[in-house]
Amino acid sequence: MVSDFFYPNFGGVENHIYYLSQCLLKLGHKVVVLTHAYGNRSGVRYMTGGLKVYYVPWRPFLMQNTFPTIYGTFPIIRTILLREKISLVHGHQAFSTLCHETLMHSRTMGYKVVFTDHSLYGFADVGSIHMNKVLQFTLADVTRAICVSHTSKENTVLRSGLPPEKVFVIPNAVDTAMFKPAQVRLGRDEIVIVVISRLVYRKGADLLVEVIPEVCRLYPNVRFVVGGDGPKRVRLEEMREKHSLQDRVEMLGAVPHASVRSVLVSGHIFLNSSLTEAFCIAILEAASCGLLTVSTRVGGVPEVLPDDMIVLAEPDPSDMVHAIRKAISILPNIDPQVMHDRMKRLYNWNDVAERTEIVYNRALKCSDQSLLERLSRYLSCGAWAGKLFCMVMIIDFLIWRLLELLQPAKDIEEVPDVALPCHQHGERIEHVFH
Repeated sequence: MVSDFFYPNFGGVENHIYYLSQCLLKLGHKVVVLTHAYGNRSGVRYMTGGLKVYYVPWRPFLMQNTFPTIYGTFPIIRTILLREKISLVHGHQAFSTLCHETLMHSRTMGYKVVFTDHSLYGFADVGSIHMNKVLQFTLADVTRAICVSHTSKENTVLRSGLPPEKVFVIPNAVDTAMFKPAQVRLGRDEIVIVVISRLVYRKGADLLVEVIPEVCRLYPNVRFVVGGDGPKRVRLEEMREKHSLQDRVEMLGAVPHASVRSVLVSGHIFLNSSLTEAFCIAILEAASCGLLTVSTRVGGVPEVLPDDMIVLAEPDPSDMVHAIRKAISILPNIDPQVMHDRMKRLYNWNDVAERTEIVYNRALKCSDQSLLERLSRYLSCGAWAGKLFCMVMIIDFLIWRLLELLQPAKDIEEVPDVALPCHQHGERIEHVFH
């Protein structure tokens, strides 16, 4: 598993990598995570279940991403892949420069690679155009790809030009043992609406600025709890001051992941105002805690929950207020424990791991390709971009041959495998996933 986004940083991608890795370990696979250093956390660390994590000593450059060097990461990535006897590399998140570079070097070395896309992107703005070209470069030679929703799959195929048959849809899941309802059911004299999100434009923080005052005006018994931090927090603070809602809008700031459940169980309704979302794990966590969800109808959100567990609205203040009014009216019919039990059956990390394992097996069965066969894929990426991509890959191939000359693979000491009591059908599985 490779990504710039992993613990101790918290988020949907970080949780996905951790829980998927833990379930793959239980299935009998060896899993190694590769990420960049976080503060003084550098080197090799071990997590629960024997999960080995390489915190490579590169510092984040922008938004938790390492500085793109293209070739600078190749020597250490090659060493880790050979030392750990990796057979497949799984990269996560299109934002991650470490993911893109590792997948590129891995394909040069002949490894099978799988990529999981966790986000949706546009097509018109300058940032999206450049990001889509980078994704097209990475996915031109990827073995298989995974998306977290059907909307995300459609978006990825359109952006990258990847054949749809190479892309699989495997949703996220939730740890229902961690996110469970409060033992004592909350009264309804005061209705608490919970918001836990990064307070940024993409997460719809500007919508909250208009929705919260209107809901508070309509319902004197409604109170908001807002968890999260970001550049848009100032606007929410100003809104609270302007409408004198200090006693009805509680601003918690950044909420550690370990405390998310305690915040969720203090409320009746969970409000998600995202403007774009491939899946949204936060909705799963809220539903697992027994909260009725009100969310914007964007991206893959309509695919996440059954209709009786979520009220959808357009990303418009008046429509969101109407959705909250509807949610308050049906709140008496919601049983948190029944909702939690349904989430147990709907979303399970073990099921996600088993489906991901099928993708791994299909990737490993793909035939090896020569450099010339791979270059033909890059040429199809555009008149100028195709030639540039080919040049990048030829240089990468020459660097790999130089590294093989300076330090042959046979001279790199392999790490002895630690035998874990994880078996499937009575046999040890030998594939090693990275």
